[in-house]
Amino acid sequence: MSHETSGPQVAEHPNTSAVLRISIVAAFGGFLFGYDSAVINGAVSAIQSEFGVSPGPLGFAVASALLGAAAGAFFGGRIADRLGRVPVMKIAAVLFLVSAIGCGVVDSFGWLIFWRVVGGVGVGVASIIAPAYIAEIAPAAVRGRLGSLQQMGIVLGIFISLAVDAWLAAMAGGSTQELWWGLEAWRWMFMAEALPALAYLIGAFTIPESPRYLVASNRSDDAVAVLANLQGAESARERVALIQQTLHTERKPRMSDLKGRAAGLKPIVWVGIGLAALQQFVGINVIFYYSNVLWQSVGFTEADSFIITVITSITNVAVTIVAIALVERVGRRRLLLIGSAGMTLMLGTLAVLFATADVVDGAPALGPTAGPIALVAANLFVVFFGVSWGPMMWVLLGEMFPNQIRGAALAVAGFVQWIANWVVTVTFPALAAFSLGLAYGLYAFFALISLVFTVKMVRETTGIELEDMLD
Repeated sequence: MSHETSGPQVAEHPNTSAVLRISIVAAFGGFLFGYDSAVINGAVSAIQSEFGVSPGPLGFAVASALLGAAAGAFFGGRIADRLGRVPVMKIAAVLFLVSAIGCGVVDSFGWLIFWRVVGGVGVGVASIIAPAYIAEIAPAAVRGRLGSLQQMGIVLGIFISLAVDAWLAAMAGGSTQELWWGLEAWRWMFMAEALPALAYLIGAFTIPESPRYLVASNRSDDAVAVLANLQGAESARERVALIQQTLHTERKPRMSDLKGRAAGLKPIVWVGIGLAALQQFVGINVIFYYSNVLWQSVGFTEADSFIITVITSITNVAVTIVAIALVERVGRRRLLLIGSAGMTLMLGTLAVLFATADVVDGAPALGPTAGPIALVAANLFVVFFGVSWGPMMWVLLGEMFPNQIRGAALAVAGFVQWIANWVVTVTFPALAAFSLGLAYGLYAFFALISLVFTVKMVRETTGIELEDMLD
């Protein structure tokens, strides 16, 4: 998928309330992206107890959704070009809905993995369809601010899912305890996602199709009608003419466009791959997928672990707002450098604390001094990530590639990002069982690599027009 990035400027008179409502519905896919990704956090220890699985299979179950997400992200754009943006949103909503119910009623570990993969496909589709749709529906004057709703939706989804996990566990007296209808609290954690999934599905029936897709489907009159409602009749006709012009002059991106002399790829593609992989190799999703079981393993109660996790997710929301405010003033590259330096320090601190802690029943036990220090370090790690590598990777991937390779390069980088996420997620339980100090030492090492990578490879894109991006 793509959208026009050049051409004459059109005088726009946006219907702000209509555009905002439509964009919020679309960004609800981002909310479910965050919700589905993090909801398993509160259920990890209960799943391990319920099905009697070892750390390796447990890690695969947590990470299984990410394999579906990689596939959904890679193929979602092509499906949306064929069926339309809104039908694909409806498909994603249905995937979220059936996955939520399926995960809640499973009676075997294998079926849990299956339904997590189904939800993962929804996550992958939602991760690319919402920003593409918003970019194609929004007037240029408000496109940037509306596009940021996707990232805000993701972090809010993470926060709400972790808060719901904590609330359900508290009501039941523990994640393994029965709550309603003879079902344990951990099952309701998954099934609670059915409510926002249903809201997303209903909302998708209330929004118009993307004007770009309508023009590409020879439905230009429908496209004019949609845009006239959003930004005025005169602007709508000119915008449709511009879309028709770009559709006639552009061709679909091909993977062969990425070939170059740097180990078979263009150097800028390798930079994108590096950004995507390093964003995950610093271990951020260990915090959002495993923090409950992690804090319990080092001596905190389950109730306290839920509270800590919710506070961390609130921190993530707050720093995302800060990042959106700073990105144009400070610059992408400088924020990455600040984030890498801070993450290296915080992860190194956690590695030392876990490596030097007393071992009790096979796990490190943080004392009255090390425990609070670890909490502060973990949350400062989230702060440094959330203000830098969290949003800045997506910003850079969206703007750093030349126009002629952007679509193909984004598909590759997005696929790498999800696979890297999967690798970190699936390996953490086994690494943690062997040594938490080693696990966080590895993440600190990759944070240091991210600092060097940014210094050597990443160039600033702030203020540069998309048409001026070079290989």
